[in-house]
Amino acid sequence: MAHQVTIQNSGHSFSVEDSESILEAALRQGIILPYGCRNGACGSCMGTVTAGSVDYPGGAPDALSDTDAAQHKALFCQAHPACDLTIQVREVDAAKDIEVRTLPCRVNKLEHLAHDVIRIYLKLPDTERLQFLAGQYIDVLLKDHAPRAFSIANAPHDDNFIELHIRNVSGGYFSAQVFNQMQEKAMLRFKGPLGTFFLREDTERPAILIGGGTGFAPLKGILEYAFHAGVEKPLHLFWGVRAKRDLYLEELPARWLQDHPNFSYTPVLSEPMPEDDWSGATGYVSDTVIRDYPDLSGHDVYMSGPPIMVEAGHKLFMQHGLDESRFFSDAFEYAALSEKND
Repeated sequence: MAHQVTIQNSGHSFSVEDSESILEAALRQGIILPYGCRNGACGSCMGTVTAGSVDYPGGAPDALSDTDAAQHKALFCQAHPACDLTIQVREVDAAKDIEVRTLPCRVNKLEHLAHDVIRIYLKLPDTERLQFLAGQYIDVLLKDHAPRAFSIANAPHDDNFIELHIRNVSGGYFSAQVFNQMQEKAMLRFKGPLGTFFLREDTERPAILIGGGTGFAPLKGILEYAFHAGVEKPLHLFWGVRAKRDLYLEELPARWLQDHPNFSYTPVLSEPMPEDDWSGATGYVSDTVIRDYPDLSGHDVYMSGPPIMVEAGHKLFMQHGLDESRFFSDAFEYAALSEKND
């Protein structure tokens, strides 16, 4: 039995079949709601149920706290309506006209960026281009295995290739292939673009961009787009890694600092090695953000990296005045069946 869901903010309405989540049904009918991981780990799809109730067939997702549930909040990537619903959630207008496609591609180049990071350049057929928003991701389709999701690291204006940053994860099925077997000219298939992690251009609020490890990848695309488009609002990148060797493309932020007066950059090492001779910021990247911006009420925050980092940052930033509607995230789920950005 299908249930009707109405979005209170806009009045838009759509039907949800028994077998699909609220997010799946909305996307199927051309209504773009925010989402990141689509597995309940990041909280990007959270909204409020103002009338009716929802069920979670797979159990309550990790990112939904008891406090959230008590306030009638729901994670729409996992929630199924138990009856007709009215919900409050922001809609994403900028992505609604972008077609999600399944395309073949060829590995044009493999480039080692660090001891555990490889950059792949994917070449589409000459007659094809992928329309996407900077910061979105693709699902690499694998035979007899679940898709692997990777953020697009280049900006849409520079689309001769699709650039991915892949970290070598212990036990990772696809990353093991990339590091040990993959050759240039190998053929792959992917589905995309996906996700609602992209720069919001409807505001002049300063933007704080926070990446953990290869969470730098979508932020690189967003920043390259912003510089190309002439975005003038302040843009501050925080990049959290373990040691200096993990800052695998640090020459890029250094060049951006020289070329763009509205750009700031703070690398943060959580476990600097003695040979790093590091005098910069250390510890958790979210704590460094708060030291620089104790009041976030006037900012937008974009955060990309492991779910535990994103979840902790989200809670901390809310405590320091950030408007929840101005927090945008892309959580990488490191699991046997989901190697987001490996």
